[in-house]
Amino acid sequence: MNRFTPAKPAGARSVDEITGSRRLRRMRKADWSRRLVQENQLSVNDLIWPIFIVDGRQVREPIAAMPDVYRLSVDLAIKEAERAAKLGIPAIATFPNIELSLRDQTGSHILDPDNVINRATRAIKDAVPEIGIITDAALDPFTSHGHDGILRDGIIVNDETVAQVTAAAVIQAAAGADIIAPSDMMDGRIGAIRDALDANGFQDVAIMSYATKFASAFYGPYREAVGTAGLLKGDKKTYYIDHANSDEAVREAEQDLAEGADMLMVKPGLPYLDIIRRLKDEFQMPTFAYQVSGEYSMIKAAAANGWIDGEKAMLESLTAFKRAGCDGILTYFAPTVAEMLKG
Repeated sequence: MNRFTPAKPAGARSVDEITGSRRLRRMRKADWSRRLVQENQLSVNDLIWPIFIVDGRQVREPIAAMPDVYRLSVDLAIKEAERAAKLGIPAIATFPNIELSLRDQTGSHILDPDNVINRATRAIKDAVPEIGIITDAALDPFTSHGHDGILRDGIIVNDETVAQVTAAAVIQAAAGADIIAPSDMMDGRIGAIRDALDANGFQDVAIMSYATKFASAFYGPYREAVGTAGLLKGDKKTYYIDHANSDEAVREAEQDLAEGADMLMVKPGLPYLDIIRRLKDEFQMPTFAYQVSGEYSMIKAAAANGWIDGEKAMLESLTAFKRAGCDGILTYFAPTVAEMLKG
């Protein structure tokens, strides 16, 4: 049987003539060559693991909207910190779910040196001193209204909130936090925290600024995890950044660096890769992204329904952060990824 060979149109150029013999597929032809020229690589050193802390003992509560993520009592959080350290994960970030009876309009329980987040910090540092601990001084898990600041007459008051967040940051540093990462987005908080840490002998405690925290629809599962979902009245648009704005995000980052931030964070992550790239190019500072709960839950839900390959989507999403310029990523996938990379 004769194989049909289409006639070459008169005057048509060959592929080599079209490309100038620059065939870009050459280095894609084999696994070894693709690995040789890979521009960005994900490693365990890029991972920060956010975990949720509750009071009690032997508590491991599943979070319905976040499959395979749990609220942990301090004793079990220690075990998970030990696991993280063995996997080579550099740091964990802790977030509390506070009993409703301890929440009030001003989030005053954040100033208790023995609240669950400070007890967790001390216990984990005692048991696993080699792992970094990042704490958030924002008030939302501690307020009865779910906002990140003090609520007065329907307004989140900036300066009073900054004073309270600053006091909380010093208490968290005294408990052993290595990095304070305030997520409240109040004006002036970074400079106030830096001054207070230095004045109290915590010059070596770093600040990771949630410099560009956007008013996003992707925070829903997190709010379930910390118990603020049913409390929040209104929205947070008076202090989070409009998701349509990128120049404003650059100004926020520039201000936080001027006030003494050591690192920048972009939150959420995947919808804001352009912001990550802009900040890295503009400031050349350590830049991080938070792959937030909604991003995590979308991948898990789609994978559970068989719509995507969850493992491949997870790795692709994390590699995208590296490609955009991230030095590290806060992700609930951290232990899963670390185990894969180690294996």
